[in-house]
Amino acid sequence: MNAKITKTAVKLLFFLLLHASAYSQEADRKPVENYRIMFYNVENLFDAYDDSLKRDEEFTPGGERHWTNYKFYEKLNKVYKVIMAVGEWQPPAVVGISEIENRFVLEKLIGETPLKNFKYRIVHHESPDRRGIDVAMLYREDYFEPFYNEAIPVVFADDTTYKTRDILYVKGLIGQQQMVHIFINHWPSRYGGYLATVNRRNTAARILKKHTDSILMLNPQSAIIIMGDFNDGPEDQSFSEVLKAIPPSDTILPTALYNLMLAQQDDWSYGTLKYRDNWDVFDQLVVSGGLLQGQSGIKIHLDKAIIFHDDFLLENDNRYMGMKPRRTFVGFKYNGGFSDHLPVYIDLLLTD
Repeated sequence: MNAKITKTAVKLLFFLLLHASAYSQEADRKPVENYRIMFYNVENLFDAYDDSLKRDEEFTPGGERHWTNYKFYEKLNKVYKVIMAVGEWQPPAVVGISEIENRFVLEKLIGETPLKNFKYRIVHHESPDRRGIDVAMLYREDYFEPFYNEAIPVVFADDTTYKTRDILYVKGLIGQQQMVHIFINHWPSRYGGYLATVNRRNTAARILKKHTDSILMLNPQSAIIIMGDFNDGPEDQSFSEVLKAIPPSDTILPTALYNLMLAQQDDWSYGTLKYRDNWDVFDQLVVSGGLLQGQSGIKIHLDKAIIFHDDFLLENDNRYMGMKPRRTFVGFKYNGGFSDHLPVYIDLLLTD
């Protein structure tokens, strides 16, 4: 396996060096017909400075994780490498991201790594999460034009003191032609156990469902893309009963929501994160039926989402066998990896 990882690392290094120079004139190129949309939980992309309004002390030089500027910039470059690798020959048009601390880290990501060659821009709002982690969207201005965005609060009537990430909603044009509605999520964690926290994720699902229903009521052919780390799988209650995200089938209803992760359920030999010996699929992509049908002017290529699991993102799982994500930290021990999650993506094709 070590030889295989080394070979992959060499290929990735060659690929990144090629892209850093070959795409310096990217702005002069015509837009591609294929638009890749990805989501990635980057696992605690924090700067090294203490913010007195957030619980971020552990990500400081004197904190429990001994987080330094060196580690921060090393982390930035790893996130950049993953985005480039997922994009293959064209970096993704849209990148949904979770577990970032603030706009500052995003500006460093798109301004001080080779991503600066690709005209990425930022959509971000500060969330009320007590640790200070947010969701955000990066987009290439040549391929996506945002018209409107807002942070949708996730509020719990039974416990107004509990704070979590907002849902980021962005409405814009893909390829200067077709309108899409994008929702980026990071739902409440399972910390404390599934039964103790399930209602929090169900609440987030109800809030999201209310907004997608409103969009589809105005235009049943609307193209909706829902992405995120949901801390629930495709068959959990929040998805199957509340959001009502169903598997794609031969009969597609334009106003229904379809979970593209379920399209490849039989192929799950891995997921997007691993707990002990079990792979889970918490990072998911859900779309409206109109997007699957192509009636909105764009459609999903292959009608499914892909979990990106290249070798360089994985390492041997010596305790539970097989492989596991090569994460930044294992507990509080610095591991120097990429993330405890794997990214997911879809490809959009213009149909007009």
